[in-house]
Amino acid sequence: MPFWVYILECSDGSYYVGHTDNIEARLAQHQTGALGGHTYFRRPVKLAFSEMLPTRDEAFAAERRIKQWTRAKKAALIARDWGLVSRRAKKKWK
Repeated sequence: MPFWVYILECSDGSYYVGHTDNIEARLAQHQTGALGGHTYFRRPVKLAFSEMLPTRDEAFAAERRIKQWTRAKKAALIARDWGLVSRRAKKKWK
């Protein structure tokens, strides 16, 4: 069974990162406010990025890693600008 790591763009422009085994159902839960939390008062949300991964562990690890990223690096990932994602990673360590 595949799992997904995803980024939502909220109505206030903030990003929310999560993982799931059912991307459509999870997006619906965020849209209705069923999950509470960060997205509840920031609806509507839109799916900005998703990537399928083979295991829950890999999806969870990706979620934890992406959550630590800067907004600029998340935006580069959403744009699938791998060069910029890489440059943003290097700047952190300079």
